Amino acid sequence: MNVFNNKADLNSFINNNNSLNSTIGFVPTMGALHNGHLSLLKKSTENNSLTVISIFVNPTQFNNQEDLAKYPRTLENDVEKIKSVSNKIIVYAPTVDDIYEGNTKSNHYNFDGLEHQMEGKFRPGHFDGVGTVVKRLFEIVNPTNAYFGEKDFQQLQIVKKLVEKEKLSVNIIGCPIFRESNGLAMSSRNERLTSEEKTKASIIFKTINQAKILFGTKSAKEVSEFVSKTFKNNQTFELEYFEIADEATLLPCIRKSKNKKYRGFIAVFVNKIRLIDTISF
Repeated sequence: MNVFNNKADLNSFINNNNSLNSTIGFVPTMGALHNGHLSLLKKSTENNSLTVISIFVNPTQFNNQEDLAKYPRTLENDVEKIKSVSNKIIVYAPTVDDIYEGNTKSNHYNFDGLEHQMEGKFRPGHFDGVGTVVKRLFEIVNPTNAYFGEKDFQQLQIVKKLVEKEKLSVNIIGCPIFRESNGLAMSSRNERLTSEEKTKASIIFKTINQAKILFGTKSAKEVSEFVSKTFKNNQTFELEYFEIADEATLLPCIRKSKNKKYRGFIAVFVNKIRLIDTISF
């Protein structure tokens, strides 16, 4: 398996192994890989001549420095997991300097308001960091197709908007959420949970599923009140937000419309560990 820490070596290898009509699949990650990431890799290897995965904990998308410091970094284990999919996958695990070239700061983007909802409200500057690193990675890897999990649905919409606005020639493909047996959305942050916390975290998926059912007969406000009450009665978890939003614009649902697709979004803290989830309503 080829693991590269700088873009010059990565580009040299890709250029030497990329034929005229071949396609490049790309899976950008921050490491601490789980089965959700591996499913993206499998899809990429099935549909592209070459597959590249990046493993890079991007400092510019963290507004909480403690979260950045504690984010799991497990490169050796990640490489072993990647091998279980294919030993032909190309790993790009760059340094901060290789990505940012000594200027570690975000560009500012206008994502037509997508950046101001949910995650954007609670993580100032987050999507500027996401846009900056994703654009940089696309420029380095030059992929044909890029694969993103739908757990970060808002990020997926942001990346699609980035590609549209920056006129980037890459096809963005959203892929289904992978879940633990108790319904908890798979996340790199789950590695920081104790076994007891992970078990109790099933409440997140159960609650938004119940919210989806209630949304069939109740208003968005009534459903939100149900979710707030559920977490207020549970001392293990702290609800940061729950939102029912239009999938296209991410604007909150005020009054239901039959012509719109809605999605429930939630962010919850357990022992200072932030977990998010989303399902289509």
